[in-house]
Amino acid sequence: MGTIVCQTCNSTIEHFEDEKVSVLYTHNHNCQCCDTAASEK
Repeated sequence: MGTIVCQTCNSTIEHFEDEKVSVLYTHNHNCQCCDTAASEK
């Protein structure tokens, strides 16, 4: 099981199937929290 995490706000974006347990950090990957904050600016 793998997890994709927003590097900006550290919230979980998505889970994916993998043989290993892994965490991937990403920028601007359709994170609702960050999209909301950006639209308020």
